Amino acid sequence: MPQPTEERWKQISNDFWNVWNFPNCLGALDGNHVTIQAPANSGSNFFNYKKTFSVVLLALVDANYNFIAVDVGAYGKNSDGGILAHSNLGKSLENGSLNIPNDEILPNTNISAPYVILGDEAFPLKTYLMRPYPGKQLDDLSKRIYNYRVCRTRRKDTV
Repeated sequence: MPQPTEERWKQISNDFWNVWNFPNCLGALDGNHVTIQAPANSGSNFFNYKKTFSVVLLALVDANYNFIAVDVGAYGKNSDGGILAHSNLGKSLENGSLNIPNDEILPNTNISAPYVILGDEAFPLKTYLMRPYPGKQLDDLSKRIYNYRVCRTRRKDTV
C-alpha cells in the first residue's frame, strides 16, 4: 500500500474529526485473528487465546474503514502490541518516517497536540498511539467520554 503523504494524513485527520468528533487522529488500529488449520510441526506458534489456530491481520484504517496499512501473517500466539512493534508500520511509527504532520492546535482550544492513532488495551501507550483508560481509572466524566470516543471510532457496527 502506498504510504500517505502529509496532506493525505491531514485529510484522514479531518475525516476523523468530522465523522467521529476525534481531532488529530490518523487512524484506528486493531488486530484480527484469521482461523487456519495448524501447519504440520508448527507447535503452538499459531495457537491463540481463543483456543484456535490463526494468523493475525493487523490493520490501520481511516474514518471510513478503508485500509491505510496492513500486516498479515503473524503467529496467532503473538499479542497485537508485539505484532505492531515488529511490523513495518510499528517500526516506521517509532522512527518517524511516515510523513506524519507536526503537532496541531486542537479545535476550539489553544492546545497543541500530536497526531495519533487509536488502539485498544492490547497496544502500548505511546506518543503516537492512544488507547482507552483502564476501567478502574474511570472516576470522572471526561475519562468516560474519552473512552467512548476512542472505542466508537474503532467499531464498524457504529456506522
